[in-house]
Amino acid sequence: MAARFGLQPIASRRSYRRARITLRDFQRRFRASEAWFIVLAISVGGVAGLLSIIQGGLARTLQHLLFALPADTRLSGMTQLGVLSLLVLPLGGAILAAFSYLTRVRRRRLVDAVEANALHGGRMSLSDSLVISGQTILSNGFGASVGLEAAYAQMGGAIASITGRRFNVRRSDQRILVGAGTGAAIAAAFGAPLAGAFYAFEIVIGAYTPSAIAPVVAAALAGALVAQTFGIRPYLIDATSGAGIETHHYLIYAGLGAICALIGIALMRAVAAVDIGVRRAKLPDWSRPAIGGALLIPIALVSPQVLSAGHGALHVDLAVGASLGFIALVLLAKCLASIVSLGFGFRGGLFFASLFIGTLIGHLFAGTLQMATGFAVIDPRDAALVGMAALAVAVVGGPMTMAMLVLQSTHDFSLTGAVLAASLVSSTIVRELFGYSFSTWRLHLRGETIKSARDVGWVKTLTAGRMMRRETRATLATMSIGEFRRTFPLGSTSRVVLVDADDHYAGIVVTPTAYADGIEPDAAIATLATGLDATLTPEMDITEVMRIFDHAGTDELAVVAQDRSVLGIVSEQYVRRRYAEELEKAQRELFGEG
Repeated sequence: MAARFGLQPIASRRSYRRARITLRDFQRRFRASEAWFIVLAISVGGVAGLLSIIQGGLARTLQHLLFALPADTRLSGMTQLGVLSLLVLPLGGAILAAFSYLTRVRRRRLVDAVEANALHGGRMSLSDSLVISGQTILSNGFGASVGLEAAYAQMGGAIASITGRRFNVRRSDQRILVGAGTGAAIAAAFGAPLAGAFYAFEIVIGAYTPSAIAPVVAAALAGALVAQTFGIRPYLIDATSGAGIETHHYLIYAGLGAICALIGIALMRAVAAVDIGVRRAKLPDWSRPAIGGALLIPIALVSPQVLSAGHGALHVDLAVGASLGFIALVLLAKCLASIVSLGFGFRGGLFFASLFIGTLIGHLFAGTLQMATGFAVIDPRDAALVGMAALAVAVVGGPMTMAMLVLQSTHDFSLTGAVLAASLVSSTIVRELFGYSFSTWRLHLRGETIKSARDVGWVKTLTAGRMMRRETRATLATMSIGEFRRTFPLGSTSRVVLVDADDHYAGIVVTPTAYADGIEPDAAIATLATGLDATLTPEMDITEVMRIFDHAGTDELAVVAQDRSVLGIVSEQYVRRRYAEELEKAQRELFGEG
């Protein structure tokens, strides 16, 4: 009867209130207790691992159906594919374009986990993440030379972000949780929890934070355990190291790291150059992936190893020897296929592809040394693993991530040391000559200035418009100095903002300067104004504001609108204090004290 008249039963109301009370209780616990937060991270890690399994299964199933692959064979592990089979590539590009068009509900930029943690406090959109995941699965499933790591990390981070918002965790914990979700997704894909954890630290969080160690590692273990429970074959490299690593080998592998750094920079710049060139050609959006798929056909005829992420080819390359000429040919073809795929609009990452490319570089390096000296200077299998790690570090960053991946693959500590040495050389050269990883380089091309996932969102929110004091006593610049003295006696105000007859900004007068000896009282007060050329706009962030203060050499600056009307005043002392306060707050959060 109560339901018939639209009245909610008393029992339902009580249940609803109890549910809300329970949710608020959980929210308080997750905010106040580190142990409860670790439990939350473990739950997120398990879900992220399961999502990685599902996404990988979808992409592989699509490849097997489209290319009629034998069971237990990956696309890049095929030795030959016919031209008719390769017609799937442009078809896939057209389907990807249609999917992107149909899912473009709002014209806004899709935010990945790195950008979310750097600029938005870990806030990610589930709908946007589903779009990115779908685009990546279609791109990889139809054979484009891209990896699935973008989909894995995106959905792992999105689930973490939604969970963190649901339980109202702090901003710093939200960023940690997003890192834990992405790390768990990568750990599940590789079956390597340590590599997944360091991926979270180095790529997604941007720092090794004491407060993040336990939740991130716990989430990575949960993700890897879920994948193992379902019996999923991970991407972990099944390889054994060769001869023992001697001291002089570290110098040789450091040289290999330098070569990988230069190739990585060239690869990233080439992807960006092709992308910019395609956009300038003003091709219709729907045609770009289709054209890219058509261009991949002649490359794939050289060797099908260039298709997909290259995981199957990587296993073949590590297990079976090949001539240096063939390795060099496949290396060039794989680089070209990745450049075309990403430059023409296929969605995916370079991480998995860089692993395969790196092994080819390592083999070429070892083979070239042997040809030059007449004997095997370094073991080709070791060189392949070192090259794999060094190129991946050049492209995506994360030297410890790759060191842990090789360690969990080979269980060889001496080889891991060589990998770490080469990775650090590669990372240093890339930072010095280029300054970006692939993910942050693409953000840079869109106008962002971030170079890692380190939290700089607070910098973007501290704008001149938010820090200014509203100015309501603007004074006409034509006022005489004598009248100015009568209007503003000493001690009444420290400075006065001037405007012209059109109410446009005309400078700032420091009040005591109008009382200096030898000044003509009949002169206009505008003759004493300063700061006319140095102004701020409301949207300038705090770093831009401090840079202008340093250049202008003044204590106060005016904030003006586009029409040059005065909005307010910002003092350098206040800006410096706010910057110091935010830095201290970020430092406390870094060590889990905030």
